Amino acid sequence: MKLRVALLQLESLGADPAAAMEAGSLACREAARQGADVALFPELWQIGYAACPPGEADRVAWQDQAIDTGSKFVAVFATLAAELRMAIVISYLERHPGGPRNVATLIDQSGTIIDTYAKVHTCDFNFEAATTPGDGFRAVDLKLASGEVRIGLMICFDREFPESARALMLDGAEIILVPNACPLPWHLLNQFRVRALENMTGMAMTNYAAPSDAGLGEPIPFDGHSIAISGICFDPAGHPVDDTLVQAGQDAGIFVAEFDLDELRAYRRRETWGDAYRKPYAYGALVRDNPVPEFRRPDSRRRPG
Repeated sequence: MKLRVALLQLESLGADPAAAMEAGSLACREAARQGADVALFPELWQIGYAACPPGEADRVAWQDQAIDTGSKFVAVFATLAAELRMAIVISYLERHPGGPRNVATLIDQSGTIIDTYAKVHTCDFNFEAATTPGDGFRAVDLKLASGEVRIGLMICFDREFPESARALMLDGAEIILVPNACPLPWHLLNQFRVRALENMTGMAMTNYAAPSDAGLGEPIPFDGHSIAISGICFDPAGHPVDDTLVQAGQDAGIFVAEFDLDELRAYRRRETWGDAYRKPYAYGALVRDNPVPEFRRPDSRRRPG
C-alpha cells in the first residue's frame, strides 16, 4: 500500500482568506492531478500566518478572524476533497472560548472531517500567546481506496518536543503530518529526521515558501525546505538507507512524497525503536511540572485553557 502526500509549499498571502481559498483550491487540484492521496497545507493557511498585533484593539480584530469548523472556508475544502477524492489537511484560526486556536483539520476523501487538531505547543513567546493551546495528541484512521493508514497531526513548534511525536506513535500513528511556518535550518530538519527515526513513523512537513510577508511589517524568514521522511532507516539486512523522500528548496511548489506503508509496517515489526523496548516505569520526570530555574518562563502556559 502506498500513500502519496503533496506538500503544498506556497507563499503566504497574508490575512486574506478569500485569496487563500482560491490559491489553496488551485494547489489542491494540481496535487490531485499529480496523484496525491493527501494535500498538506502550511500552518494557519487561512490567514497566511499573519501575526497578531500587540495593541488591544488590533489583537481583538485579529482574534475576530477566527472561524468555525463549519465555516465556508472549511466547507470549500471539504467539498473539494470529495470532488477530487483526495484527503486534505487545511489549517486555520479556529474560534474558541477564551481565545482562538491554531488548528489543522483532516478531511477524508469523501469530504468528511475526521479530526481537528489544535496546536499544543503554542509559541507563547510571540503573538501565539493570543491563542489557546490544544489539550493533547491523538491519531485517527484515514480510509483510502487502497486501505487504511493511521495518521497523527502536529503543528510547527510541536515537532521541537519529542513528546509530541512519541504520544502520536503510542496512539498508533504510522504517518505524522505537520503544517509549519518558520525558518528550517539544518538543525531543525535533522531534529525532524530524529522524530521519524526514534518513533519509526513517516513524517511530512509543509512550510511556507520564501520570501513571504506574514504581516509583521517586514518579511518573516520562511525559507521553504518542506520535507518528507520515510521512517525507514535500515534495510532488512541492517544496512542504512536514505530515508529522505522529498526535500524542497526555497521556491513555491507542490512536492509529492510517496510512503510505502507495507515496507514501513514490516520495518516497525522487526526494528528496535518505537515502543518495542521502552521502560515507561522510569519516565516519571516527563510528566512532572517543576522546571529547573533556567527553564522557568513567566509567559509559559503549562496547562491548557
